[in-house]
Amino acid sequence: MQAAPVRHVRANPIPSVTGALRAMESLLLSGGQRTARRNAWSAVLEDRRRAKDRVEAQHVLEAAATRTSQAT
Repeated sequence: MQAAPVRHVRANPIPSVTGALRAMESLLLSGGQRTARRNAWSAVLEDRRRAKDRVEAQHVLEAAATRTSQAT
């Protein structure tokens, strides 16, 4: 009978890139700067979402206009 292979488990998992960046951020920036950066990034994501919604609405309107023009 063979013994089960030994597995080495890290006590401290390797930090993710995001975690490492946040750690660097906390060392380099004051609290207000961190908040401002996060707010700016949230605004960027919201702008992207609105732009995507505008494109989808434009496609719906164009499809409706095409159907209307074909019906007449």
